[in-house]
Amino acid sequence: MASTVDSAAEQLSKLGIDGAFADSAPNLKKNLHLLSSEQVHVELAKMLMEMGQSHLFEKWAAPGVDDNEKRAFFDQVAKLNSSYPGGLKSYIKTARELLADSKAGKNPFDGFTPSVPTGEVLKFGDDTFINYEQAGVKEAKNAAFVLVAGGLGERLGYNGIKVALPAETTTGTCFLQNYIECILALQESSCRLAEVSNLAISNVNASVYEEVSTFMLLSSNNIYLKFVGKCQEIPFAIMTSDDTHSRTQELLESNSYFGMKPTQVKLLKQEKVACLDDNDARLAMDPKNKYRIQTKPHGHGDVHALLYSSGLLKEWHDAGLKWVLFFQDTNGLLFKAIPASLGVSATKQYHVNSLAVPRKAKEAIGGITRLTHADGRSMVINVEYNQLDPLLRATGFPDGDVNCETGYSPFPGNINQLILELGPYMEELKKTGGAIKEFVNPKYKDASKTSFKSSTRLECMMQDYPKTLPPSAKVGFTVMDTWLAYAPVKNNPEDAAKVPKGNPYHSATSGEMAIYCANSLILRKAGAQVDEPVQEVFNGQEVEVWPRLTWKPKWGLTFSEIKNKVSGSCSVSQKSTMVIEGHNVILEDLSLNGALIIDSVDDAEVRVGGKVQNKGWTLEPVDHKDTSVPEEIRIRGFKINKLEQLEKSYSEPGKFSLKP
Repeated sequence: MASTVDSAAEQLSKLGIDGAFADSAPNLKKNLHLLSSEQVHVELAKMLMEMGQSHLFEKWAAPGVDDNEKRAFFDQVAKLNSSYPGGLKSYIKTARELLADSKAGKNPFDGFTPSVPTGEVLKFGDDTFINYEQAGVKEAKNAAFVLVAGGLGERLGYNGIKVALPAETTTGTCFLQNYIECILALQESSCRLAEVSNLAISNVNASVYEEVSTFMLLSSNNIYLKFVGKCQEIPFAIMTSDDTHSRTQELLESNSYFGMKPTQVKLLKQEKVACLDDNDARLAMDPKNKYRIQTKPHGHGDVHALLYSSGLLKEWHDAGLKWVLFFQDTNGLLFKAIPASLGVSATKQYHVNSLAVPRKAKEAIGGITRLTHADGRSMVINVEYNQLDPLLRATGFPDGDVNCETGYSPFPGNINQLILELGPYMEELKKTGGAIKEFVNPKYKDASKTSFKSSTRLECMMQDYPKTLPPSAKVGFTVMDTWLAYAPVKNNPEDAAKVPKGNPYHSATSGEMAIYCANSLILRKAGAQVDEPVQEVFNGQEVEVWPRLTWKPKWGLTFSEIKNKVSGSCSVSQKSTMVIEGHNVILEDLSLNGALIIDSVDDAEVRVGGKVQNKGWTLEPVDHKDTSVPEEIRIRGFKINKLEQLEKSYSEPGKFSLKP
């Protein structure tokens, strides 16, 4: 043994490597010569030893055996080191601190008193809402959008990437397509609005000029302005993971980016972080490979570091952009709330604006809360529901988290959608490198908290960005009705069926029905008579089934646009289905009792009215365990039977009328 070590020392001496740092890890020392061509690997080996990670080398084979695997080990260490702000040394140091706090039972909110922060509560369709939508559309050309899409659909009972899942099955539009089409509709509307404000518009009666809807409808005579200038393209970044990166790229490429220019889209791949074996933050080995460190996802908080390190934020700032909007992968309603929320950010000059929904006390959704420390520090952040009630009770609120006179908790429900002002955001990330306050959640074997049931890791969340902001930062929220803004798809049929009655299912079934509900209520608010829903049970979930109304975002992304396209006495029966694929489709005195599908090119104005009646499309229950049915259908518990429909397509410019 001694001769082997001596010969290894001689070898290292010839290579100019001082191997003394590895004296306590003889297996590493014997193999150090493998690192001679990569000085950075030698430095990483020193760092691992300094940080008490000698156990990583205990089972290494003698030189000449598994040498390529040993080199691959240091390639992995180098990747883990470069992808974490501050490097692996910082990760281990932070882990030890957080694990010590966890073992001691330290409360992260010690010394803080909660209070309700400042924000805006909007009521859909009123003048305030419309004005904020108008302001948001105006600002959209100065915005960039960021989608956090690192997850697979396995939890939903779907084997694909979540953004490929149809948001609704009437048209089969997947989440990613819907998001891109919404961004493109915002882009066009924002450009058109900017163009209108710079044009001297002639032959239009000023008395009927509708400023709120200038970008769509310029007069009571329905004179439309076609935007012919060059639009400023809205950038779209997508954070992926090892699991989703290639499949997201393939989905985009095989669908021609759903109409968006490829240059507008940037994919940023999130790396994983090292797992931890114990309270000393010893890195965990992969149980199947002694030359590999076990890794797990770090959480969607990584999006901030990726945007910063990629240079995208600087690129956007240099291009004159002002806002960055973050959203998650399976909320089919989100963009109905985006224009007004962006308008709030611009009007109130919020550095951070968290989108929120009304929240019942003790409901299983985090609350947006202002926390003020005894030393004067304060921050506005999300506090998880299971922490908010005890925090309130411990700080002078004996009843804890209770509903106020509105019937809801005064702490609005966080839905993890953020709007950040780009300038202050960049300045903050220059200080932190994009690092977000982390947490650790080890599962201990017993009350002694000395060992774990399985390895753990540090995690971070996108919405915890405000934790490092100074008190001078303007942090607020915008509350929208849940039916308009929030219907995530995250539970499989079995789990959803177990949800207590009255609580949201958050399944593919409820997510699709929520889209039909929102569209029905919007059309009703625009003046149409829309029948009440009926109750149905699919996959063990009792849901409201509204008319299946869908439209492309370019037909109406804001309430003003939709309101200007519905006139006279329009009615829709509960059994009806309506699909609007065109831009300038006007509903005038339409009575719909069946299925109607309208498609038209942008330069075609189509007026649809009269009585449309046919057998329509029906919903037929399916068993979620029936493998003969495609999984994206069976996880909903129903399929659509297309019995009969009126379908019209207009492929040429001009004015048309459809009145059966």
